[in-house]
Amino acid sequence: MKLQTKLIKGINAKTLPYGAVVPPIFLASTYVQSDLDHPGTFGYQRSKNPTTNAFETLFASVEGCKHCFATSTGMAATSVVFNLFKSGDRVIFNSNIYGGTFRYASTLFENQGIKYELKADLNELTELPPDTRAVFVETPSNPLLRITDVKKIVELAHKHGALVIADNTFLPLHQNLFELGVDIVVYSATKYIGGHADVLAGLVCTNDDVLAERFALIKNTLGCPLSPFDSYTLIRGIKTLKLRMDAAQKNTARIVEFLSTHEGVSQIYFAGSHSAHEKALHAQQAGGALGCVISVELNEGWDYKAFCAALKVFDLAVSLGGVESLVCQPATMTHESYPKELKDEIGIKDSLIRLAVGCEDIDDLLGDLAQALEVARKK
Repeated sequence: MKLQTKLIKGINAKTLPYGAVVPPIFLASTYVQSDLDHPGTFGYQRSKNPTTNAFETLFASVEGCKHCFATSTGMAATSVVFNLFKSGDRVIFNSNIYGGTFRYASTLFENQGIKYELKADLNELTELPPDTRAVFVETPSNPLLRITDVKKIVELAHKHGALVIADNTFLPLHQNLFELGVDIVVYSATKYIGGHADVLAGLVCTNDDVLAERFALIKNTLGCPLSPFDSYTLIRGIKTLKLRMDAAQKNTARIVEFLSTHEGVSQIYFAGSHSAHEKALHAQQAGGALGCVISVELNEGWDYKAFCAALKVFDLAVSLGGVESLVCQPATMTHESYPKELKDEIGIKDSLIRLAVGCEDIDDLLGDLAQALEVARKK
């Protein structure tokens, strides 16, 4: 099947009870087994559920991997992966990553005896400390959309016996990180995979059978499965994933064009914008897909608070990946867990505004940005 067909028909209706076109939602918390010697496929919902399994199997097919584990949130997925590590291990991150991921490392790692390092540019890494257990990559990164050379990191990490973990939340469908050698891919499925701002979910994906056994055990032990109803919601949402992302990226391209030439905008960040090198990398890894998230800084003659307040189509809210367009201030809304000195070092200024572009009519989005910029112009 081609990708769009697989997203819609990846769960074969002919295999479902009564020939239902969509899989049923199995809400049972527990399942009867025939006798003590023959446990069934499903026993207790925390471990397995038919609706959740249907979604996991579908997404593994879409992702092109052997194993997929659905969790109750994106951070639950990251937490499952982080529970691979033990006291004395070291994990290396690119410095501008999702604030929740940083909060986990900066607070819980210390309790577990795990060390971590933040690197401003993973592309400059040439060696790893001997105790490095994993390199965690976001590409494009959040919120400055930096691009990491995944193949280079994979070669370096594997030479040192370390894992490579990648958060691919921003670009599902557009970059196959397993083809680049990544060991583990995580998603906040809350975002594009759900697509309608009405579900929390996460995903852990791998091709490694040993890691898959560990993930199944950790997820069951932590007690963070995706609920049956939320699994059904993702099965429904993923059917339009490509359609939504295609539409939102077209909108994003028009918005980048508009903001890049506006006198009120001093800086615009999007995938590949940092340098010619990162642009070329992104073209190789993701076909140059623009994605649907950009960040901007306004000139001194424009008030960023007034800009956010004046927007009418873009809603002021955290998150991204839905059909609706959102705006947020990363410094206080998504990366508030970063200390001020680290935000200053990375470039997450108070004046940095992140736009998550949705699927509304482009004329309405451009008109909204134009009027908000005019309101924000200091007299």
